[in-house]
Amino acid sequence: MTIPEAYTACREIAKREAKNFYYAFRVLPEHKSNAMCAIYAFMRRADDIADDESMSVEQRRAVMTEWTEAWRASRRGAATDDPVFIALNDTQRRFEIPDTLLEELVQGTTMDLEPRPVNAGEIQTFATFDDLYRYCYLVASVVGLVCIRVFGYSDPRAEKLAEETGVAFQLTNILRDVKEDAERGRIYLPLDLLQQFHVPLERVRELAFNAPMDRNERDLLNEIGQRAERYYRSADELLPLIDADSRGALWVLVTIYRGLLQRIERSRYEVFRERISVPTPEKLWILAQGAAISLTNRVLA
Repeated sequence: MTIPEAYTACREIAKREAKNFYYAFRVLPEHKSNAMCAIYAFMRRADDIADDESMSVEQRRAVMTEWTEAWRASRRGAATDDPVFIALNDTQRRFEIPDTLLEELVQGTTMDLEPRPVNAGEIQTFATFDDLYRYCYLVASVVGLVCIRVFGYSDPRAEKLAEETGVAFQLTNILRDVKEDAERGRIYLPLDLLQQFHVPLERVRELAFNAPMDRNERDLLNEIGQRAERYYRSADELLPLIDADSRGALWVLVTIYRGLLQRIERSRYEVFRERISVPTPEKLWILAQGAAISLTNRVLA
C-alpha cells in the first residue's frame, strides 16, 4: 500500500467516525489535514478496542497489547499493510511527533481497562480531581500536544495551553456522556467532589436510570462545568501561538466544544435526561466561519 492510499483510508475513517474533529480537519491545508486524519484513525482504533464490549476486559487487554506491539514493530521498520500505521509513521516523520506522546495516548485509552484508583464494587471512579486531571491529560491533552505539532508553533507556552485545552474538551465530554458512562459502571466524577457536594457515588447510578436531580447534584455538575470554562481560557491564549494556516481548525474545534458545554449549562445540566449535542447546521456554520479564517490567514501570509 502506498502512503497516499494509506492517508485516503485514514480520511475515510475520520469522515465516518470523527464527528466534531472532522469539521476542524476540513479547514487545514491538505498535508496537515492528512496528518490529522492519520492521528485520529490511530486514536479511533485504540478506543474501539478498549470499548468493544463483545470481548471481556481480559480479551481487550490482550488485543490492545497485540495491536500496540504491531504498531511499535512498524515504527522499528517492520513491514506492515496496516494503512493507519503507514500513514501515522509518515505523519510522525513529517511533523517530528515523538513515540512517547503516542505511547501516552495508548496508556490513557487502556486506563478504562485497568482498575481505577478507587473501585467501589462494580463502579470505577477516581479518588480526587487531580486523579481525573491525569486521566484527562492522557486521553485528551496528549492529543492536543500531538495536534499542535501538526498545526505548528514556536512559543513553548503553547504546550501547557494545549494541555489545558485538552482537559477542557475532556471535561465537556464527561458531562455530555455521564449517563452512558454510569450505565457502564464508569463514573468520572471524582469522590472528593462527590463528597464536597454531598452526592453519594451510588446516587449517580440512580440518576443514570432516570431518578430526578436535586440542587446538590446540579451544583456538582456545575462545578465540573466551571472548571472546564476556566480551562477554555487557555484555548483563547493558544490560538495566536499556532501557525496562521492552522488557526481556523483550532477555532472550529474550540467553538464546537465550548458551544457544547454552553448548551449543557443552558439545560441546567439535564445530562441524565438527554444526550446534549451541537446540531449539525450549527456545526456547518462554524465550519464555514473557520474556513473563512483559514482562507484569510493564507492570503495574508
